[in-house]
Amino acid sequence: MARVLVTGSADGLGLMAAQLLIEDGHEVTLHARSKERAADALASAPGAQAALGGDLASIAEVRELAASANQGGHFDAVIHNAAVGYREPRLETVDGLEHVFAINVLAPYLLSALLEHPARVIFLSSGMHRGADGDTDDLQWRQRAWNGSQAYAESKLWDAVLAFALARRWPDVACNAVEPGWVATKMGGPNAPDDLALGAVTQVWLAVSDEPAALESGRYLFHQRPHDTNPAVADEDVQERLLDACAALSGTPLPSA
Repeated sequence: MARVLVTGSADGLGLMAAQLLIEDGHEVTLHARSKERAADALASAPGAQAALGGDLASIAEVRELAASANQGGHFDAVIHNAAVGYREPRLETVDGLEHVFAINVLAPYLLSALLEHPARVIFLSSGMHRGADGDTDDLQWRQRAWNGSQAYAESKLWDAVLAFALARRWPDVACNAVEPGWVATKMGGPNAPDDLALGAVTQVWLAVSDEPAALESGRYLFHQRPHDTNPAVADEDVQERLLDACAALSGTPLPSA
């Protein structure tokens, strides 16, 4: 039995992953952006050990979430599932940060930095990441006209970059990125063409399987198989620039292995 934290598990792929893990007998901690949503998550995933509330748009609440998670004991795996989508207007968080970046990128970075090292870390990316580039000069969209679709694509690029950066920095932790496909969730929309039933399978497999392929690190996977990525993902200079930017924005450097 593994202990697994799944962020953004009140609905969508996060809830699906949590339900699959619970069905297989694993100990699951859910997460939602508020205590009310966390209660909804518990109702939707009976058998979960706990549900934690915390708004990932707030650095302070991410810190509180990490502290609460650590108090419950060490996790074997963390699935960074929570995200906002490509239809978003440009909003600023309580910390004055562009909110797609804050929720999709900075929050999983900060949680990774603050949680006791799990054995496995999974970041959810998207095929849209291939349409972004590795330029870190305007992460907050202050110099460019806002484009929600591009902001989302960039955030999913950065999630894959984080997975590869952590895999390199933490050789004892299996860190990978997953492309779940374009599936019919609230974010994906009702006409998404890919198989929803497969959308959560790869991240669950990476979190708990003892198959040798599930224990490898530093990969980008689609339906349990390596998939092509934007070249920036494996670029160590891009990785270091993103880590430096996240450390500066959050006030927390990534700890050593």
